[in-house]
Amino acid sequence: MTPIFTVDDLPSAVQEHRAVLGLELVMDLGWIAFLADSAGAQIGLMTQDASAPVNPQASVFVDDVEDAYRLAQEAGLEIVHPLTVEAWGVRRFFYRDSSGTVVNVGMHL
Repeated sequence: MTPIFTVDDLPSAVQEHRAVLGLELVMDLGWIAFLADSAGAQIGLMTQDASAPVNPQASVFVDDVEDAYRLAQEAGLEIVHPLTVEAWGVRRFFYRDSSGTVVNVGMHL
């Protein structure tokens, strides 16, 4: 699971977190960036999600996103972004848990 922080200024946030945590920039789409180290520690920084109505607070990648989507529906969770193939090479959906946390669930294509 990777936390995702909503930020106002992506370049500044990337600089700040790299300076303090020593993480490397591993992805930057202009509206979202991920920082990571070789041990697997990772954080996401996002201004506004490019295709969803809300920003997620965490991201989890799974082996079978269709199965996770079905399970989320069966659990009665609110789906806030439907199962979608995104232009940047992932298939994902968002759900909101009972405490209001929005989770991005996806898989790489």
